[in-house]
Amino acid sequence: MWDPTVYHRFGDERARPFHDLVARIGAPHPRTVTDLGCGPGELTASLARRWPDARITGLDSSPEMIGKARALDAGPDARRRHPDSDPGPSRPGVEFAVADVGEWQPGPDTDVVVTNAVLQWVPEHRALLERWIRALPPGAWFAMQVPGNFDAPSHRALRALARSAPYADTVGELVREAPVDDAAGYAALLIGAGAAVDAWETTYLHLLPATGPEHPVLRWMEGTALRPVKAALDDPAWREFRVALGATLTAEYPARNGYVAFPFRRIFAVATIA
Repeated sequence: MWDPTVYHRFGDERARPFHDLVARIGAPHPRTVTDLGCGPGELTASLARRWPDARITGLDSSPEMIGKARALDAGPDARRRHPDSDPGPSRPGVEFAVADVGEWQPGPDTDVVVTNAVLQWVPEHRALLERWIRALPPGAWFAMQVPGNFDAPSHRALRALARSAPYADTVGELVREAPVDDAAGYAALLIGAGAAVDAWETTYLHLLPATGPEHPVLRWMEGTALRPVKAALDDPAWREFRVALGATLTAEYPARNGYVAFPFRRIFAVATIA
């Protein structure tokens, strides 16, 4: 289960790659824009300011996230509408719906697809990418970003702890080696499917305030990588797991001058369909 409140921790830091990704999309007047894995919806709503005349849809597999997105007061520049409401003729807005990204298919008027920090959760997403690129109409844009930090100290510590006693039998198989390619790998895949590609990698240095009793990297990870571990452990085991992981993270990411430096590598690709 995704928890929108926990995910919103460090919201500004999580939003920056989305804005950097969307800035490289050159579509002037798209008809339909789809955000795959929209989460709590604020970033999807921002697309209505970029393309006010487009029909914008945010899809996510989490009912909790979609519930949060539908509750947004998106304001006059990013009006939302529910699937069962009548938007009126030619009214721009943002729709949100629960959907499985793996079953989604672009329509003939899908001119922009954005998927930000989602595909690392989708098994066999490389096959999906090929299918989507081949199905998009000429002139469409496809933009993706995935985290590339699976070899960072944070994730190495998580794997080591999860695969040790007494946790290995319960959560050892839930923590993953890198499920993503590098920028060159995605570029080759998308070019092979017939697209022109701009691909790059960026390492953001997040300076996280070292306030409170818990390490900020632990709090960050609770919103994403630690979700399946928490779901699998009972409450006493989860508390013990957090304490042990927090101790390792404190050693790996020491606080200096009131902040913890947290490097975070991300992988981007923007494709255009000929």
